[in-house]
Amino acid sequence: MCGFVGAFDLASGSKPIEEGLKEQLRSQVLEMSKKIRHRGPDWSGVYTGDNAILSHERLAIVDPFSGKQPLVSDDRKIILAANGEIYNHKEIRSEFAGKYEFQTGSDCEAILPLYKKYRDSGKFEEMIEKLSGIFAFALYDSEKDMYLISRDEIGVVPLYQGWDKDGRYYVASELKALEGHCITIEEFPNGCYYWSGDEKPTRWYKRDWESYDAVKDAPCATDDKGELIDPSVIAKVRDGLESAVKAQLMSDVPYGVLLSGGLDSTVIAAITQKFAKKRVETGSLKDAWWPQLHSFAVGLEGSPDLIAAKKAADYIGTVHHEIHFTVQEALDALEDVIYHIESYDITTVRASTPMYLLARAIKAMGIKMVLSGEGSDELFGGYLYFHKAPDAKEFHEELVRKMSKLHLYDCLRANKSLMAWGIEGRVPFLHKEFIDIAMRLNPTDKMSIKLPNGKQRIEKWIVRKAFEDILPPDVCWRQKEQFSDGVGYSWIDTLKEMTNQKVSDVEFAQREKRFPVNTPSTKEEYFYREIYEKLFPSPTAALCPPHEAGVACSTAKALEWDEAWKSSNEPSGRAISGVHDQAY
Repeated sequence: MCGFVGAFDLASGSKPIEEGLKEQLRSQVLEMSKKIRHRGPDWSGVYTGDNAILSHERLAIVDPFSGKQPLVSDDRKIILAANGEIYNHKEIRSEFAGKYEFQTGSDCEAILPLYKKYRDSGKFEEMIEKLSGIFAFALYDSEKDMYLISRDEIGVVPLYQGWDKDGRYYVASELKALEGHCITIEEFPNGCYYWSGDEKPTRWYKRDWESYDAVKDAPCATDDKGELIDPSVIAKVRDGLESAVKAQLMSDVPYGVLLSGGLDSTVIAAITQKFAKKRVETGSLKDAWWPQLHSFAVGLEGSPDLIAAKKAADYIGTVHHEIHFTVQEALDALEDVIYHIESYDITTVRASTPMYLLARAIKAMGIKMVLSGEGSDELFGGYLYFHKAPDAKEFHEELVRKMSKLHLYDCLRANKSLMAWGIEGRVPFLHKEFIDIAMRLNPTDKMSIKLPNGKQRIEKWIVRKAFEDILPPDVCWRQKEQFSDGVGYSWIDTLKEMTNQKVSDVEFAQREKRFPVNTPSTKEEYFYREIYEKLFPSPTAALCPPHEAGVACSTAKALEWDEAWKSSNEPSGRAISGVHDQAY
C-alpha cells in the first residue's frame, strides 16, 4: 500500500507543457504528495513528462529494494504509479514470460504488460478483471499521450479526483492532497476505470449476483428448519476463504493480524496461523519472517473485545498484544483521526479512533502489514439489523447495497486509520474470488431464520459452521459486536455526552444555515462536521463523505423493515432492541 498524486494536462492535445510551467507544476505536485507521505514513508519518486506528472510515496511490502515507483515499462514509454497489492502477479508474470522484460520484483509491475496487451483494443474491462488484488493506479502512456486510471472492485484502496481552475485533471490517494489546489474534488468510483478522452469513468466490475434472481435458486446448505442437508456449501465457504488468506500472505516484511475477539477477525487469525509458519511464496520454514504470528487487540480496560480477543489468541496460539487506551486519549486524537480518515460520518469516526491508536502501537512493533476481518458482515448479513429482514429478496438486496457502500465506511476506516502510521491492511473476506463465492450463496443460508425451538439462528451461521473446529466455542458463537461498541461501551456513551455539551441547542437549531450541504442530524455529527470543515474547507470536499440515515449500520432503505427505526439514527448495534444483549 502506498500513496500517489497524478496531474494530467492534455487539454492542449499533444502540445507539451511550457518548461517554466512544467517546473512550477512539478513543485506543486511534490507539495501535494508530501501531504500523504504517511502512506509511503519508505521512498519517494516522481516522473515528469510533457503532459503528465506522477509522484509516488512508497510503503515497501513486496520487493522493498527494487520496486520503487513510478514504475516504467520495458520500452520506457509507459509510466505507472500504483497503490495496493496485486495478489496474482506471479501468474501474470508467467503469462508474459518471454514477451515482456520485467524491470522489478514489484507485484504492481504486472499491470504494465497487461496494459500493453489491451491498449490497442481498448478492452480495459477485460484487462482490469484479470487483476486479483486491492489497488488504485494511474498509468500514463507517453507514446499515445493518454492516461488510464482505475480502482479495485470494492474500493478497499482510496482514490480521489479533482480539477483545478485551468481544467487540469488530478488524482490522489487521499483528498487532503487535492485540497487547496482543486476547485472540484470527488471520490473516484470503485470498480471503474477512466481512459483519457472518455466523458466519465466506465464500470469494469459487473457481477450476476447483483440480481436476486441469479442466486435465489442456488443450492442450500440447510433446510427451512435449519438442518444441514448439503455440507458441500459449507466446504465451499471454508476452502474459498482459506485460499483468500493464503493469497494475501504475500509479503517481504513482517506481518500480523488484528484480533478483536469477534467471529470475523478470529477466523482470519486462525487461518493465518495455519499458513504463517511457512513463507507462502516458497513453502519453506526457514524463509518465514517471524517464528510466531503476532495478534493485536485494542480497547478500554475490561472491554468486551479485549476479553474475547485474549480467549481467541490463547486458543489459536498467537503472540498476543493488548493495546489499552483511555477515553481522554481517544478524545485528544479526534481531530487527527478526522484529518486522516477524511470523513465526518459518525460510525466511521467512532470506530476509526481506537483503530488509529492501535495502528500506532503496531507501528512501534515494526510490523508493516496486518490482516483484518472487514467485509464479512456485508457478505453474510452480520449486522444485527439483518435479523429483521422480511424475506430472502430484501436480505440479498440489502447485502448488495452494503457491498456497494463499503468504500465509504469500513474500507475507508481500515485503510486510512492504519495508513496514518504506514501500515497496510489486507482484507481476505473481500478477496475478489471469495466475494463471488459468498454472494452467490442462497440468501436463506445467511439469514437468521426461525428455528424449531422458536429462536432465531445466529447471524453469520454459515461462517461459524465452516470454521467451528478451529475456533474457541465461546468466540465462534459470540453475538455480533460492532467495533466501536466492542472496544468499550463507555467510549460511545462519552462521545454522545461530550458532543451534546460542546454543541449548544442554539447552534444545533441553526444547523441548516451553518451546513446547508449534508446537514448534520445529531449534535455528535455536527461536532465532527465542524472539525472536518476546518481541515477541508473547500465546498466540494463536504460532499465526499457519506450522509445517510440508518440504524446499527443499515442503509436508509432497510429502515423500512421496522417502524420503530424510522425515527432513529443510531449506528450502534445496541440500537437493535430485542436482538442485542445490551440493547438501549
